[in-house]
Amino acid sequence: MSNKRPFRFSIQSFNTDSPANWRNLIAKTEALGYSTFFLADHFLSEGPALESTYHPPQMLSSVPAIAMALEQTTTLRVGCRVFCNDYHHPITLAKQAATMDYLSGGRLEFGIGAGWIKNEYEAVNLPFDDFPARFERFREFVDAYKAFMSGEPLDIAGDFIRWSGFSGIPSPAQKPYPPLMIGGGSKKILTYAGQEAEIVSVNFNNRAGMLGPDGMHSGLADATARKIDWIRAGAGDRFDDLELEIGAYNTIITDHPQPTAQAVGDALGMSAEDILSHPHCLIGSIDFICDELQRRRETYGISYIALMDDGQNNMAEAFAPVVARLAGK
Repeated sequence: MSNKRPFRFSIQSFNTDSPANWRNLIAKTEALGYSTFFLADHFLSEGPALESTYHPPQMLSSVPAIAMALEQTTTLRVGCRVFCNDYHHPITLAKQAATMDYLSGGRLEFGIGAGWIKNEYEAVNLPFDDFPARFERFREFVDAYKAFMSGEPLDIAGDFIRWSGFSGIPSPAQKPYPPLMIGGGSKKILTYAGQEAEIVSVNFNNRAGMLGPDGMHSGLADATARKIDWIRAGAGDRFDDLELEIGAYNTIITDHPQPTAQAVGDALGMSAEDILSHPHCLIGSIDFICDELQRRRETYGISYIALMDDGQNNMAEAFAPVVARLAGK
């Protein structure tokens, strides 16, 4: 695997029990050497609409939270992992991204996806079209995002986006645009991400519209290897320039990895060995996790790791020894 980039690590947070604790988490993320602090882009709180999806509720709205995190920090990169294209008017989202990058001096990471939680769409009476239609809207926005960031006069006449008679301002600090992260788990979107993104987030195939065994099985080691092949096919000669990212959704630091992995696997109909080698899981000691991340980078080319911190599991601090050992190397 030639795509061997230096390690970067991020913290993604959905909830907080107080503004002070949320600000403290951001400060810790920066102080402990993480590269990036991520929000997600969901608007459902606790309730029956979200419960059946097994997805954590999101308390904070993504754009103002990202802006406040950028204002609080000086070196930390901040972004959304990832914006749901259908939840935002295209011109508003493009201008918000340019503004946050401009005002922060170039610290925005811009992630975008086609959307996947059907219940969330339905809870707010937003049509949940079949994936091909959602993908086409998403694809048009990616082209429009790049055009807006160029600062050149806009003349876009797509099926969903029609912009003309103005230029994109403000000009972002990062050129040609804040780096684009595209996330997903299907062949179509990962091939496209290889063509268009700077950062490709290798995720579950969320075709079920919910979290659960189907998604976890779609992220097994062999399935992840196929996803890398799809990205490579899309990227062609630019594959070595891509940064490959993944969410380590089940991260447990323990000196007893086998029984821990067995318990996780039993809940999902998978073996302990499946869980221990699962690219979205990190279960073991600090030494094991460091060795395993280096093995996975050699195997898949994945060097950018997202950890989930809900404000209560203290993941940012627990995982800090791994960051100290591997970040930038």
